[in-house]
Amino acid sequence: KGTIVLATVKGDVHDIGKNLVDIILTNNGYRVVNLGIKVTLADMVAAAKEHRAHAIGMSGLLVKSTVVMRENLEEMARQGLEIPVMLGGAALTRNYVEDDCVRAYACGRVAYARDAFDGLNLMDKVTGNGFDDYLAAVQAKRSGKARNTQRTLGQADQRAFRPVDVAAVQARRNRLTHDVPVTEPPFWGARMIEASPKAVIPFLNERSLYQFQWGFRKQGKTLDDFLGWAKQELRPVMRRMLGICEADNILRPQAIYGYWKAAGQGNDLIVFDQDGTTELCRFALPRQPKEDGECIADFFRDVDDAERDVIGLQVVTVGQKASDTARVWFEDNRYQDYLYLHGLSVEVAEAMAEYTHKRIRAELGHAGEDDRDIERMLSQHYRGSRYSFGYPACPKLEDQAPLLRLLDAERIGVSLSDEWQLHPEQSTSAIVVLNPRAKYFSV
Repeated sequence: KGTIVLATVKGDVHDIGKNLVDIILTNNGYRVVNLGIKVTLADMVAAAKEHRAHAIGMSGLLVKSTVVMRENLEEMARQGLEIPVMLGGAALTRNYVEDDCVRAYACGRVAYARDAFDGLNLMDKVTGNGFDDYLAAVQAKRSGKARNTQRTLGQADQRAFRPVDVAAVQARRNRLTHDVPVTEPPFWGARMIEASPKAVIPFLNERSLYQFQWGFRKQGKTLDDFLGWAKQELRPVMRRMLGICEADNILRPQAIYGYWKAAGQGNDLIVFDQDGTTELCRFALPRQPKEDGECIADFFRDVDDAERDVIGLQVVTVGQKASDTARVWFEDNRYQDYLYLHGLSVEVAEAMAEYTHKRIRAELGHAGEDDRDIERMLSQHYRGSRYSFGYPACPKLEDQAPLLRLLDAERIGVSLSDEWQLHPEQSTSAIVVLNPRAKYFSV
């Protein structure tokens, strides 16, 4: 029916969405040239020419990948290319593709694919000579809409990093910390732990697994009805997959976590050695660009305070074997088990993060503040907050480097790529803030 080159863009290691597109298109008669992850534009273009592809599909999970896609389109325009392009990924928006990316690609032949079935519909249009008419209709709908020339997709709002009024920030920090006693941790520095999958399963978010990882939809059901159906139909699938993983030792939840002294200074969060004076690292964090704006550093005592606060750091993984096994299953056309394993391994890694975070709260005497209902607890009904780099309150992925160095994360096989992504893919890192006023916020 037609040929498409699929690739996860340079710097991005996430391929589950791309591989799902591969499965859907292949099963509908299309030839798919799947180039894998971290693919350069030169390799995509070369493959498209070699295989006489009808289209190129670019995928990526990271916000940074949306910038790479736009830059790829600009370079394709410079080369005079006009091959149809489809863009997909969690961080993409329709407006960004149909405005910014269309303008970046001189011929305008680029479309947004929300999911794998969108990709199939678009490929049908490409091979049926209806793609250009579809794009014209999209742009006709957009005509008259205000064009956003200040879009910051893929970039931090620089106002969030501007200099602050030191006195005002100190006053805010003192207000948030003055009545919060510092808890002495059971040890200083880092410790390594390992848990069986069975031990972390109570912390697994089943709704996230079924809906967002495995892609099952409510289809008109209420949430309670959907969860009741999932308990009967999908929980046995989860248990079957866990049994396979246990028999073959596919999932190996491990973590390194620990405690350091810490303080805030302006927008900076400073981590100190046990002596409280030797600076080990410093995180420059954003502040909401408004009066009395939130900043993670405010949940720690000020650097001028006589007493140092305590910060928890953690990194968790389920190991490389999960990714290796999923890749083998994909290559062996075990598509359903591949999708199930990938989603399960992601959620088990998240469950290990919750397991480790709860251990930190327990060691500091705060576990009694956890909600007894596990689903409510997983929705942050506990003391403090856990922040992972790459999210709005601490957007710099490169800040993971000093965190991993302090934890000596390579002891459990976790490292950073040149693009600041954790490897293995099913790994997470975080800073743990113990202040009960700490909350999630966007910048």
